[in-house]
Amino acid sequence: MHETDKLLKQIERLREQMSSVALSQGITSLESIALSQELDRLLNMYEKLRYDKKEVCTKNRENINF
Repeated sequence: MHETDKLLKQIERLREQMSSVALSQGITSLESIALSQELDRLLNMYEKLRYDKKEVCTKNRENINF
């Protein structure tokens, strides 16, 4: 499994957990906020992986001589 796939699974699990905690404890509970911050961190990691992969693909394409 690729790194991005693993990260997406983590994101989905955390999103479900955060939703459950927010429903039971409220969205302003300390646990909801902590989970939200962790979710933000994972989403930022995912976006960075996507961006870096796009950059590599673009650079590879530029290096191909036709």
